[in-house]
Amino acid sequence: MSVLAAAAAFAVTALAAGSAAAYDGTNCRAPGNCWEPKPGYPDKVAGSKYDPKHNPAELAKQGESITQMEERNKKRVDYFQKTGQFVYDVSKIPSN
Repeated sequence: MSVLAAAAAFAVTALAAGSAAAYDGTNCRAPGNCWEPKPGYPDKVAGSKYDPKHNPAELAKQGESITQMEERNKKRVDYFQKTGQFVYDVSKIPSN
């Protein structure tokens, strides 16, 4: 049993020593807060080559599809409440 305990202690020590040896020279603002941008990364992303430049029309597509989904669901629920029959395909719901 002591052999297993010694092996476990050795593994923990080896892992701790390995992480200390992997220190790459970053300057930490606080313990555990050591993120730094890579050299050449701009302070401000907007207008740089890293700016994703999202197209507003592409971003609006999800909102439009959600609105359309809610309209279809409302038609399904209204028809179900009226008839007691659930119809998934909205085109099969009578317009009356």
